[in-house]
Amino acid sequence: MTTLLHISSSPRGEVSESLNLARVFLDEYRGTHPEAVVDTLDLWQEPLPVFDGSKAGAKMTVIGGGTPTGAQRTAWDAITKVFDRFNAADRYLFSVPMWNGGIPYVLKHYIDVISQPGLVFAFDPTSGYRGLIEGRRATAIYTSGVYARGVAPAFGSDFHSTYFEDWLPFAGIFDIVSVRFQPTLLTADAATARRTAEARARRLAATF
Repeated sequence: MTTLLHISSSPRGEVSESLNLARVFLDEYRGTHPEAVVDTLDLWQEPLPVFDGSKAGAKMTVIGGGTPTGAQRTAWDAITKVFDRFNAADRYLFSVPMWNGGIPYVLKHYIDVISQPGLVFAFDPTSGYRGLIEGRRATAIYTSGVYARGVAPAFGSDFHSTYFEDWLPFAGIFDIVSVRFQPTLLTADAATARRTAEARARRLAATF
Protein backbone atom coordinates (compact mmCIF):
# COMPACT_ATOMS: atom_id res chain seq x y z
CA MET A 1 0.00 0.00 0.00
CA THR A 2 1.34 3.41 -1.00
CA THR A 3 1.53 6.19 1.58
CA LEU A 4 1.61 9.84 0.55
CA LEU A 5 2.80 12.31 3.18
CA HIS A 6 1.58 15.88 2.70
CA ILE A 7 3.87 18.29 4.55
CA SER A 8 2.21 21.68 4.95
CA SER A 9 4.26 24.75 5.89
CA SER A 10 1.59 27.46 5.53
CA PRO A 11 -0.25 28.79 8.62
CA ARG A 12 -2.96 30.56 6.58
CA GLY A 13 -5.60 27.84 6.43
CA GLU A 14 -8.45 28.36 3.99
CA VAL A 15 -6.90 31.49 2.44
CA SER A 16 -3.54 29.84 1.72
CA GLU A 17 -2.85 29.54 -2.00
CA SER A 18 -0.34 26.72 -1.46
CA LEU A 19 -2.78 24.77 0.70
CA ASN A 20 -5.64 25.27 -1.75
CA LEU A 21 -3.47 23.86 -4.54
CA ALA A 22 -2.52 20.98 -2.26
CA ARG A 23 -6.22 20.24 -1.70
CA VAL A 24 -6.79 20.16 -5.47
CA PHE A 25 -3.85 17.77 -5.85
CA LEU A 26 -5.02 15.53 -3.01
CA ASP A 27 -8.63 15.41 -4.25
CA GLU A 28 -7.39 14.14 -7.61
CA TYR A 29 -4.86 11.81 -6.00
CA ARG A 30 -7.47 10.18 -3.76
CA GLY A 31 -9.79 9.75 -6.72
CA THR A 32 -7.17 8.10 -8.93
CA HIS A 33 -5.36 6.20 -6.14
CA PRO A 34 -8.19 4.96 -3.89
CA GLU A 35 -5.95 2.35 -2.27
CA ALA A 36 -3.37 4.89 -1.12
CA VAL A 37 -3.02 6.25 2.41
CA VAL A 38 -2.74 10.04 2.75
CA ASP A 39 -1.01 11.35 5.88
CA THR A 40 -1.02 15.12 6.47
CA LEU A 41 1.68 16.73 8.60
CA ASP A 42 0.85 20.34 9.48
CA LEU A 43 4.13 21.83 10.65
CA TRP A 44 2.25 24.59 12.48
CA GLN A 45 0.41 22.04 14.61
CA GLU A 46 3.02 19.32 14.99
CA PRO A 47 5.34 19.87 17.98
CA LEU A 48 8.90 19.51 16.69
CA PRO A 49 11.84 19.05 19.03
CA VAL A 50 14.07 22.08 19.45
CA PHE A 51 17.40 21.37 17.79
CA ASP A 52 19.47 22.27 20.83
CA GLY A 53 22.95 21.38 22.05
CA SER A 54 22.06 17.80 22.98
CA LYS A 55 20.66 17.11 19.54
CA ALA A 56 23.59 18.76 17.79
CA GLY A 57 25.90 16.73 20.02
CA ALA A 58 24.06 13.52 19.18
CA LYS A 59 24.41 14.29 15.47
CA MET A 60 28.15 14.81 15.79
CA THR A 61 28.51 11.65 17.86
CA VAL A 62 26.73 9.60 15.18
CA ILE A 63 28.57 11.17 12.25
CA GLY A 64 31.80 10.38 14.10
CA GLY A 65 30.84 6.72 14.35
CA GLY A 66 29.78 6.74 18.01
CA THR A 67 26.57 5.91 19.85
CA PRO A 68 24.71 8.67 21.72
CA THR A 69 24.27 8.12 25.44
CA GLY A 70 22.56 9.97 28.28
CA ALA A 71 21.00 13.29 27.21
CA GLN A 72 22.24 12.73 23.68
CA ARG A 73 20.42 9.37 23.54
CA THR A 74 17.17 11.04 24.60
CA ALA A 75 17.73 13.75 21.99
CA TRP A 76 18.45 11.18 19.27
CA ASP A 77 15.28 9.25 20.12
CA ALA A 78 13.24 12.45 19.67
CA ILE A 79 14.86 13.02 16.28
CA THR A 80 14.27 9.47 15.06
CA LYS A 81 10.60 9.63 16.10
CA VAL A 82 10.07 12.57 13.72
CA PHE A 83 12.16 10.92 11.01
CA ASP A 84 10.27 7.61 11.18
CA ARG A 85 7.03 9.26 10.07
CA PHE A 86 8.84 10.88 7.14
CA ASN A 87 10.58 7.67 6.20
CA ALA A 88 7.34 5.66 6.26
CA ALA A 89 6.04 7.49 3.17
CA ASP A 90 6.50 6.46 -0.45
CA ARG A 91 5.39 9.78 -1.92
CA TYR A 92 5.70 13.35 -0.66
CA LEU A 93 3.62 16.45 -1.33
CA PHE A 94 5.10 19.69 0.00
CA SER A 95 3.10 22.92 0.08
CA VAL A 96 5.76 25.63 0.25
CA PRO A 97 4.87 29.33 0.25
CA MET A 98 7.76 31.76 -0.23
CA TRP A 99 8.77 33.71 2.87
CA ASN A 100 11.30 36.51 2.38
CA GLY A 101 12.74 34.78 -0.64
CA GLY A 102 13.09 31.43 1.14
CA ILE A 103 11.07 28.67 2.75
CA PRO A 104 8.99 29.10 5.96
CA TYR A 105 11.03 28.63 9.10
CA VAL A 106 8.89 25.72 10.27
CA LEU A 107 9.90 23.77 7.16
CA LYS A 108 13.57 24.63 7.69
CA HIS A 109 13.18 23.47 11.32
CA TYR A 110 11.69 20.18 10.12
CA ILE A 111 14.50 19.68 7.60
CA ASP A 112 17.11 20.41 10.27
CA VAL A 113 15.55 17.87 12.63
CA ILE A 114 15.39 14.96 10.19
CA SER A 115 18.56 15.60 8.17
CA GLN A 116 20.76 13.34 10.25
CA PRO A 117 23.57 10.86 9.54
CA GLY A 118 22.33 7.34 9.06
CA LEU A 119 18.77 8.61 8.59
CA VAL A 120 18.61 11.05 5.68
CA PHE A 121 22.22 10.88 4.58
CA ALA A 122 25.47 8.98 4.81
CA PHE A 123 28.88 10.60 4.67
CA ASP A 124 32.19 9.31 3.40
CA PRO A 125 35.37 11.39 3.76
CA THR A 126 36.37 10.47 0.21
CA SER A 127 33.11 10.48 -1.74
CA GLY A 128 31.12 12.95 0.38
CA TYR A 129 27.39 12.86 1.11
CA ARG A 130 24.93 10.24 -0.15
CA GLY A 131 21.16 10.47 0.27
CA LEU A 132 19.43 7.53 1.93
CA ILE A 133 15.78 8.30 1.09
CA GLU A 134 15.84 6.34 -2.13
CA GLY A 135 13.08 5.31 -4.52
CA ARG A 136 10.65 8.05 -3.46
CA ARG A 137 8.81 10.71 -5.44
CA ALA A 138 8.07 14.31 -4.47
CA THR A 139 5.76 17.06 -5.67
CA ALA A 140 6.41 20.60 -4.48
CA ILE A 141 3.83 23.38 -4.65
CA TYR A 142 5.48 26.81 -4.78
CA THR A 143 3.56 30.04 -4.28
CA SER A 144 4.70 33.63 -3.82
CA GLY A 145 2.95 36.98 -3.66
CA VAL A 146 5.40 39.09 -5.68
CA TYR A 147 8.25 36.94 -6.95
CA ALA A 148 7.99 35.15 -10.31
CA ARG A 149 10.65 33.57 -12.47
CA GLY A 150 12.25 36.13 -14.75
CA VAL A 151 11.37 39.24 -12.72
CA ALA A 152 13.88 41.99 -11.98
CA PRO A 153 15.86 41.58 -8.73
CA ALA A 154 13.83 44.40 -7.16
CA PHE A 155 10.87 42.00 -7.12
CA GLY A 156 12.67 39.25 -5.24
CA SER A 157 15.02 36.31 -5.62
CA ASP A 158 14.40 32.58 -5.46
CA PHE A 159 16.13 31.01 -2.46
CA HIS A 160 12.87 29.07 -2.13
CA SER A 161 12.64 26.35 -4.75
CA THR A 162 16.42 26.44 -5.23
CA TYR A 163 17.08 25.57 -1.58
CA PHE A 164 14.31 22.99 -1.43
CA GLU A 165 15.27 21.25 -4.67
CA ASP A 166 18.86 21.10 -3.47
CA TRP A 167 17.82 19.44 -0.21
CA LEU A 168 15.62 16.80 -1.85
CA PRO A 169 18.47 15.27 -3.92
CA PHE A 170 20.75 15.60 -0.88
CA ALA A 171 18.25 13.31 0.86
CA GLY A 172 18.25 10.91 -2.11
CA ILE A 173 14.99 12.08 -3.76
CA PHE A 174 15.54 12.81 -7.44
CA ASP A 175 12.06 12.23 -8.89
CA ILE A 176 10.72 15.77 -8.32
CA VAL A 177 7.92 17.69 -10.02
CA SER A 178 6.48 21.05 -9.10
CA VAL A 179 3.43 23.29 -9.37
CA ARG A 180 3.93 27.06 -9.34
CA PHE A 181 1.45 29.86 -8.76
CA GLN A 182 3.74 32.87 -8.90
CA PRO A 183 3.00 35.67 -8.41
CA THR A 184 -0.32 35.55 -6.59
CA LEU A 185 -0.59 39.32 -6.10
CA LEU A 186 1.20 41.18 -8.91
CA THR A 187 -0.67 39.56 -11.76
CA ALA A 188 -3.30 41.03 -14.05
CA ASP A 189 -5.33 37.80 -14.08
CA ALA A 190 -4.86 35.80 -10.90
CA ALA A 191 -7.93 33.68 -11.58
CA THR A 192 -6.54 32.35 -14.86
CA ALA A 193 -3.11 31.73 -13.33
CA ARG A 194 -4.76 29.88 -10.44
CA ARG A 195 -6.78 27.68 -12.81
CA THR A 196 -3.62 26.88 -14.78
CA ALA A 197 -1.83 25.83 -11.59
CA GLU A 198 -4.84 23.76 -10.48
CA ALA A 199 -4.94 21.98 -13.84
CA ARG A 200 -1.26 21.10 -13.55
CA ALA A 201 -1.79 19.88 -9.98
CA ARG A 202 -4.55 17.53 -11.17
CA ARG A 203 -2.44 16.19 -14.06
CA LEU A 204 0.49 15.45 -11.79
CA ALA A 205 -1.66 13.88 -9.08
CA ALA A 206 -3.33 11.51 -11.53
CA THR A 207 -0.03 9.76 -12.28
CA PHE A 208 1.83 10.35 -9.02
